[in-house]
Amino acid sequence: MNYRKLGKTGLMVSEIGFGGEWLERHDEAESVELVRYAGSKGINIIDCWMADPKSRSIIGKAIADCREKWIVQGHIGSTWQNGQYVRTRDMSKVVPAFEDLLERIGGGYIDLGMIHYVDAPDDWNTCMNTEFTAYVKTLHRDGIIRHIGISTHNPRIAKMAAESGFIEMIMFSINPAFDMRPACEDIEVLFGEYDSSLSGIDPERAELYSLCEQNDIGITVMKGFFGGRLFDAKTSPFGTAFTAPQCIHYCLTRPAVSSVLCGYDTTAQVDQALAYETATDDEKDYASVIASATLHSYTGQCTYCGHCRPCPKNIDIAMVNKFYDLAVQQPQVPESVRSHYSLLENKASDCIGCKSCEARCPFGVKIAERMEKTAQLFGE
Repeated sequence: MNYRKLGKTGLMVSEIGFGGEWLERHDEAESVELVRYAGSKGINIIDCWMADPKSRSIIGKAIADCREKWIVQGHIGSTWQNGQYVRTRDMSKVVPAFEDLLERIGGGYIDLGMIHYVDAPDDWNTCMNTEFTAYVKTLHRDGIIRHIGISTHNPRIAKMAAESGFIEMIMFSINPAFDMRPACEDIEVLFGEYDSSLSGIDPERAELYSLCEQNDIGITVMKGFFGGRLFDAKTSPFGTAFTAPQCIHYCLTRPAVSSVLCGYDTTAQVDQALAYETATDDEKDYASVIASATLHSYTGQCTYCGHCRPCPKNIDIAMVNKFYDLAVQQPQVPESVRSHYSLLENKASDCIGCKSCEARCPFGVKIAERMEKTAQLFGE
């Protein structure tokens, strides 16, 4: 298992994580063993947005003997009322629901205290300017939550969070289909019909990933498989099917992404996700799927897929392109990006313009031209 730093939290999280929302479907003992199995394979981050007592208790029992090894995303504002889940900012409901989560998870703390499911500006204002946020900050001050995060499907909300100064990480919905959608407040729109005229990554989403990278805001991914629709050509907006490793690789090549939280029903599904760790470059290759799709295109956009390798000058072209894209999002090159670029062994200025990389690029990116621009931008 590979581990990545989760932004400014400093936590090292497994790049394959555990999304716990399916746990309640099964017998408690079976689900407890499923979580333990994932842990035995190196998975160390689990999300608990669920408000139902069964799911929370399953996670708590599964990690009780090794609580310090697990990083738990626990959500504040997810409540259980009259036998059903309710998202609320009503403090008379929020506080007892969080205290219940804390007790069931165990250990006396939650690693990542998540401001739960903020997709609309009005809700953002409600969360930010009321006693709700004061409560979250108090939990953080007292060490009950060790880091403050937020979950959202809206890149505009995520951007405000990244610029807030106190939110350290974001749980955000990412997959090749969602990345083509413009910002919206309704999650159902993201799952709706896709216009075949859509092309490439939505600029606001690209800007968000860049901003998070620059501000050291780590991202954990939800909806990485588009609810399973990407696995079937009949339901995939691209008209062609992806595999789990391809979907995971797409997410992990976005700037600032640290972990992809997958949902599991069985140990076999855990193994399918973990297959990413030993997959070949060809098995991870999402770019060819997108490029050959009957619907949609990323023409002219670098997706950091790595098809451009090998370079005769050993330039990490995908990484150079990523740093270039991060840099041009700002009026001046951020020092963090400049520093990361300077650590590359071979720079854009080493490019000899042979364009062998361009012949391999599925999206027709003018790589040699970008290398020239990058060398000028960074001065090396």
